Amino acid sequence: MKIAAFSGSLIDYSIHEAMKVAAGLGFDGIEIASREPHLSPESSLPRVREMRSIAEGHGLEIPALAGYMGHFSTSGDAECAVAYDQFLGLLERAVELEADMIRIFQGGPNAFLAEDYHYAKAAYWIRRCAAEARAAGKRIVLEIHNQSLVETADSGLRLLDMIGEEHVGLIHDAGNMYITDTEFGEESIRQLGSRLFHVHIKDEKRIGQGEAPGTFKNVTRHGEEFFLQCRLGEGEVDHSGLLRGLREQGYKGWLTLECAAPYPPKERLAYDLRIIREWLQAVEVSAG
Repeated sequence: MKIAAFSGSLIDYSIHEAMKVAAGLGFDGIEIASREPHLSPESSLPRVREMRSIAEGHGLEIPALAGYMGHFSTSGDAECAVAYDQFLGLLERAVELEADMIRIFQGGPNAFLAEDYHYAKAAYWIRRCAAEARAAGKRIVLEIHNQSLVETADSGLRLLDMIGEEHVGLIHDAGNMYITDTEFGEESIRQLGSRLFHVHIKDEKRIGQGEAPGTFKNVTRHGEEFFLQCRLGEGEVDHSGLLRGLREQGYKGWLTLECAAPYPPKERLAYDLRIIREWLQAVEVSAG
């Protein structure tokens, strides 16, 4: 498994500086947050080619572009058409950057609140995006994300079945699944199987109120809850089952660290990289 830094965790840096930091810390790649000041569907192609050259100079691969477009399930047709065009723009830039995957955000509401038509509309537009991605030799990933149609392995597989495209898969995110309060260990990896394309790693914990730095509020099936973003091992997300499951499945893809804990960006990424390497080594040792 290779490890990437999420450029969104370094959003206070330019993309050039973020790449330098990621390489200096020892990451294998960088997953680019597709919003300014790092990248957008409108970024000029000469600028995008420069990004690719800088990444190569630092020895970094670009496994994925984390798109923020989509929200098809709750948008009007005109808004969906705009999001579709944004996807096409990002797809062109993914080709230039040699990024294999593009994230689309499926939209809400929470899976437990969603109606059939939410899934049907999201599937229709993502299927259109998928046709273009297939022609360009790229894959689409949908992140298992709280407050979206895809909050659990079950809801993710439901949407994938409706889309019906083999090159559309899921991003497993134990931090998000902890917020949703769904299983995120070995069983979730077995359930997703070959439809697991990518993995995000971060830690969180439930708290009583959300006033301190690094806190946020979400609506879950338990109601309105508050959470604190943490460095790995300092929250309540036990990644051990996830890592065992990935090893058992023979996962050879990427892990992207996207820590947003209230620490200096470089410090928190360095910390999480050290911890995930220790955890991966422990899994290998225990497997014997």
